[in-house]
Amino acid sequence: MNELNDVNEKINVVGAGLAGCEAAWQLASAGVHVRLFEMKPEKYTPAHKYGGFAELVCSNSLKAERIGSAAGMLKEEMRRLGSLTMQCAEESRVSAGGALAVDRKAFSDAVTAKIKAHPLIEIVSREVTEIPRGRTIIASGPLTSDALAQSIHELIGEDYLYFHDAAAPIVSFESIDMDRAFYASRYGRGAADYINCPMEKEEYERFYNELVNAESAPLHDFEKEHFSKDGFKVYEGCMPIEVLAKRGADTMRYGPLKPVGIYHPVTNKRYYAVVQLRAEDPQGSMYNIVGFQTNLRFGEQKRVFSMIPGLENAEFLRYGVMHRNTFIDSPKLLSEQFFMRIRPEIYFAGQMTGVEGYIESAASGIIAGLNMARAVQGKPYVTLPATSMLGALSKYISDPAVEKFQPMGCNIGILPPLGEKIRDKKKRYEAAALRGLADMSAVIAEL
Repeated sequence: MNELNDVNEKINVVGAGLAGCEAAWQLASAGVHVRLFEMKPEKYTPAHKYGGFAELVCSNSLKAERIGSAAGMLKEEMRRLGSLTMQCAEESRVSAGGALAVDRKAFSDAVTAKIKAHPLIEIVSREVTEIPRGRTIIASGPLTSDALAQSIHELIGEDYLYFHDAAAPIVSFESIDMDRAFYASRYGRGAADYINCPMEKEEYERFYNELVNAESAPLHDFEKEHFSKDGFKVYEGCMPIEVLAKRGADTMRYGPLKPVGIYHPVTNKRYYAVVQLRAEDPQGSMYNIVGFQTNLRFGEQKRVFSMIPGLENAEFLRYGVMHRNTFIDSPKLLSEQFFMRIRPEIYFAGQMTGVEGYIESAASGIIAGLNMARAVQGKPYVTLPATSMLGALSKYISDPAVEKFQPMGCNIGILPPLGEKIRDKKKRYEAAALRGLADMSAVIAEL
């Protein structure tokens, strides 16, 4: 860390999206001067159309309001940390039942006005083509321009930067029916670390027919160039499961559903096909469906994948996605305060870090800006409790034990288990949220 803690130093923040604006707001609110770089209106990404900051591209919803939900819990944490996003969302909200939704233009205008009015924030309207010198927060988003992406590539190395997000669904362990599923090794090799969901021929055929006829998610214009008639132009191993299935009725049985070497540990029975699930976290509370990268609509994923024996009542903590998304291998690179371990004067924030979603991106900007401000002022870093949603996300993206890193949104499954067993899911989620909020409040009180 730079030993010189100059409160008049201007901190660079690259990108005026949700994460960048939150980072700049935290810095300025702490009395730190900020230089906020934004290439609009000089240049737009293929996805962005509006000239204001914090433009919401895909949806106007910031997810559920209720505290007993992952999104509601995270939003309340953000409010307690002085979130600009939450403040502007309240000013621009529209009716959306149990969700917090906003008028996109009004929301962007509110964020833009507050950022531009702050005396400690200087706006620099130009494209950043290389990482600025000095302390910098990079929050350039999933559509980072080619020139800046190349600069980041040179900084972190070729093995740590990804340009497509190809992820399989993740389900909670407690929702898997272990009376139908069983533990076994992968193809008869190694330890019995995989959960196996066996299929008889008739079950496989019903699943196959529904899968090949399921509805895919629509493509954004800026993603279509990355698709071919067979699906995303990615490596063969990242092909969407529905595209693989359309190559032939038995293709999956020679791929991710291959039953070779897998026997029931009690009956020694073999099956026609087997879906395998692999632990996503060291605690074994989350499991991803191996080989099930997909571009299906979320509702279709729930419908079709719930046909898999053992997953009839599966709770999907994250649905599969396959879209253009620039992100770094954060567990290998970042601390849970969002700075680079080998270059602590450089922070990352937003979707580039592997947090998935609007509020998650904004929340990462909060913690990056808060910790950068404290570094400038010579104060100790803030480490959020693992029981809080933002703390759990921060730990997930910075845990070196996470292999084959894929972006993650807020969900109850990443929180440590409660000390008591609560069968009712709603009450269990509420208890987890109240525990996390209390723990976070205790940390905030010490700042």
